[in-house]
Amino acid sequence: MEPELRHHLTGAVATVVIDRPAKRNAMTAAMWRALPPLLDALAADPAVRALVLTGAGGTFCAGADIATLREGPEEAQRLAVAAEEALAAFPKPTLAAIRGHCVGGGTQLAAACDLRFAEEGALFGVTPARLGVVYPASATRRLAALVGPAATKYLLFSGELIGTGRALRTGLVDEVLPAGELAERVEEFTRVLVSRSALTQAAAKEFADGRTGRDAYWAAQARGSGDTAEGVAAFLECRAPRFTWNGPV
Repeated sequence: MEPELRHHLTGAVATVVIDRPAKRNAMTAAMWRALPPLLDALAADPAVRALVLTGAGGTFCAGADIATLREGPEEAQRLAVAAEEALAAFPKPTLAAIRGHCVGGGTQLAAACDLRFAEEGALFGVTPARLGVVYPASATRRLAALVGPAATKYLLFSGELIGTGRALRTGLVDEVLPAGELAERVEEFTRVLVSRSALTQAAAKEFADGRTGRDAYWAAQARGSGDTAEGVAAFLECRAPRFTWNGPV
């Protein structure tokens, strides 16, 4: 039987695949539990410079397997939030590559990524109101930071699905690609990501996510890394920079 979470490394890009297509990649309790340690291992791998999260079989993720709610909604939410927080805390750029349904826990995971690229025809929704479930506070705040309070209320109050046009307008996705072009665009864009300064990306991710108090730390990292000098020299010499920072110096 195929593993329900699998991953592979292409160059400096790790791809994590939610692989349960017979159930539209609905997340079981075991899958939620498996995601944080997998992300920890990939974060610790110096060969990994960016991460892509996607789904197998033409669907991103249809959310939590309803069977997990029968085992106890509070435990199911705890597992989902732990996976979401681990994804949001991943220290390198993350991108969700979305086809088909991205619903419930699927949207929760996508919103925890730094960027979201979607194929035309994808559908998005946050559906706890259909089940009488209180959506986690952390996930609600993250969604509101991404799309604003009004769009968050629309999604949570109604449980309705929206298409890529509305998702793009509200900021839920960053790019929408024609059918068949998503994989090529993700490959192209992640090549750009891994060619840029990991130092800039790590600091920018922390600042953009609202984590404060480490300005002096990042200034010291910039001074000690040599990446700024390399970037300026490369620009003046009309060549590609060779950045070397990949962690604390």
